[in-house]
This record gives sequence, structure tokens and C-alpha cells, in this order.
Amino acid sequence: MMDRHTLSNGTLSATVKADGAELCSLCNAAGEEMLWQGAPIWPRHAPVLFPIVGRLKNDTLRHAGKTYRLTQHGFARDRRFAWLNRSASGCRLVLHEDAETRALYPFAFRLEVAFSLDDDTLEQNFTISNPNRTVLPASLGAHPAFIWPLADGVAKSAHVLEFAQPETGPVERLDQGLLRGEPEASTMGSTLHLEPALFAEDALILTDPVSHSVRYSAPDTAAIELSWEGFTQLGIWSREGGNFLCIEPWHGTASPVDFDGEFTDKPGLMLIPPGERRSLSLRIRMC
Repeated sequence: MMDRHTLSNGTLSATVKADGAELCSLCNAAGEEMLWQGAPIWPRHAPVLFPIVGRLKNDTLRHAGKTYRLTQHGFARDRRFAWLNRSASGCRLVLHEDAETRALYPFAFRLEVAFSLDDDTLEQNFTISNPNRTVLPASLGAHPAFIWPLADGVAKSAHVLEFAQPETGPVERLDQGLLRGEPEASTMGSTLHLEPALFAEDALILTDPVSHSVRYSAPDTAAIELSWEGFTQLGIWSREGGNFLCIEPWHGTASPVDFDGEFTDKPGLMLIPPGERRSLSLRIRMC
């Protein structure tokens, strides 16, 4: 049986599983499930992306003259985390390096993922610690998938994302999982009107968003507000035939199509000094 823990505070309930430290259920005060429950088209819910976000060219990490095979979004989402603590309204999990991770990613690390409930908000905190004597290069991404549409009988096209500030910067796209490097001009401003056709060419990637929050809503439905700290990019993604919308704060992106160099030179990485840590957070509020 899968190892899970459920949090509840009378307003929200959330379930987290040890596999991937993944949030797999989030219900509002009415008991309505707001998180995608998985299907063959995409079987995940809210994976943790570490130590990379997106792909490396040829799925190859190059470091100190050696090569390692590290596939899309890294390995954390497929590893079992250990519980550090569990309570009625929170939990904390940890993942360390081992022989298997070192075969993919030649660095020691400690990754903690914590969840807590506060009234109508779920907070998720990530802490990456560097026990090495050298810099730890890493990326981290949150990947929550919310139901789309938010209620039965509401058209997908009735949904919007409203950003805290106008987003006028360029939008990146992917080419076989790598950044094209030919940004599109942004047309979204403060509001992105959602349509499945937006994702015909994979994710929309805001490489330098000015907003630190976004509201996902449709007329006459519950709404969801996400806010984040420490993340520097935002991915927005869905898949044809999937009734989900992923709103993904990231620190780091896929490699540019023309980058195939030393991993520590990869654009967008966190470079965490020896003995130090980096903390990032995501808050999901039910409105």
C-alpha cells in the first residue's frame, strides 16, 4: 500500500505521498477535489522537479570530464522520501543522495519538502542543502496540476489566469524539450485567456516573470491563487485530451538547444555554496 499522509484543518484537506514527496489530493472547504487525479494521458499530480527542470541536451549531464544520463525533470519525483514528521496539519519529508542518485548526478545534497495548512492555504516549502566542499548546482520546480475545467459544465475557454502585474516580457517555447532560444512576444498582459490550443507547442514559459502570484478562475466557480518565493521562472502547461492545467513556479529551465557544456555553466541553475542552503516556497490558496 502506498505510504501517504493526510492533512486537514476543517477548511482544507491535502494528501501527500512518500513517493516523490508529491501532493496527490487537495480539497476545498466544500470537499471538492481541485487537483488532477491522474490518468494514463499524464499519471502525476504535483511532482517535485529536482535536480533539473526540463531536459538536458541528449539527456546528458557533463561534469568534470565525465557524462551522466539524467532524464527530464530529474529523479526526485520517482524516489521515495523519508518522513521527518507528520501531524494533523503538516508534514515534512527528506531525500538524500545515495549510490543511485550519484550515478545520475554526481553531487551530495539534502532536499527537504514540507507541507502545512493555514486556514484556506496550503504552503509547500523546499530546502536544498549543500554538504559538499564545492558548489552545488541544481534546479528545482513545483508542478501542481489543477482540474480544468474547475467545475462541470464550464467551458475550458471560460478560464483565465490573472497575474499580479502585467507580464509583458517574452515567452519561451520548447523544441523537443529544449528551449528554442527564439522567444515569442508576450500578448498576455495581466490576463491570460486559457484555451487548449495555447499548449499545442508544449508549455508557455515566462523566463523572467515580474509577478509572484497568479489567480486561476472561471465565472461562478471556486478560484485558486498561487504565490511563490525563490522561484525565478513560471511554466504553464497542459496536454491535449487532459483535463488539467499545470501552473509551475521554477528555478531553472530546460537547456537551450545550443547548450551542451559543463553542467555548472548551464543557464538558470542555483549555485549553492558549500555548507549553505536555498529555500523556496509555494502557497496555494482556495478562494
